Amino acid sequence: MKKYLLLLCLTLSLLVFGQKEYYELRTYSIPFNGSEKALHDYLENILLPALNRYGVKDIGVFEAIGDPTPKQLVLLIPYKNIKSYGEVITELQSDSKYLDKRKTYDSVPHDKRAYSRFSSSFFIAFDGLPKIVKPKKESLLFELRTYEGYSEDAVRRKVKMFNEEEFAIFDETGLHSVFFGEQVSGPLMPALTYMLSFSSMEERNANWKKFLVHPEWKRISGLKEYAHSVSEIKRTFLKPLSYSQL
Repeated sequence: MKKYLLLLCLTLSLLVFGQKEYYELRTYSIPFNGSEKALHDYLENILLPALNRYGVKDIGVFEAIGDPTPKQLVLLIPYKNIKSYGEVITELQSDSKYLDKRKTYDSVPHDKRAYSRFSSSFFIAFDGLPKIVKPKKESLLFELRTYEGYSEDAVRRKVKMFNEEEFAIFDETGLHSVFFGEQVSGPLMPALTYMLSFSSMEERNANWKKFLVHPEWKRISGLKEYAHSVSEIKRTFLKPLSYSQL
């Protein structure tokens, strides 16, 4: 009965929210002694305001915790849908205000580069979470998790597991969802990625323990339908930067 109620809620949420969002997730690798300020100035004062003008809101900007080498900056951009992404990118290419303001950023010399490389992946939101969820103001820790599958079907089954089973358990155990996306392009495919928010590492650890001992999780994790749906998990802890809009 509980499962049917969850499916009904998912159907109603799609009717209320409409189309699923489309996400771009960028990870910038910043070299030692790189011109990091130039990148922050570009994101905060040029790119984010330009995207806002075209209706792209709730953009997340994060820094990896733990002093990794190279340093990592993560940018999460939610678009209304895949069509909106194409329209916004096209508009930016001819936006004179945006192009004029980024001239300083474009003139950074090669020996003072702002970043060494950046990777970009794209995702379609899950049926069970069709739009980004703004975290609480006290959220200071974000967990970005990527689940790789050994095949496309493995990822499809894991997405189904989240939509039909796991979201309810996440809510009950305090794993605060920000976004869930099935990857449609970029490295590590086939895969899915999601983000959670917490007030602290202590809250995060305590709530994951609640999840792992939850009777419903124990039940569904043993179902044959979902066996071998995840072959590897990659996890990054992030902190929001001052100009993050999430």
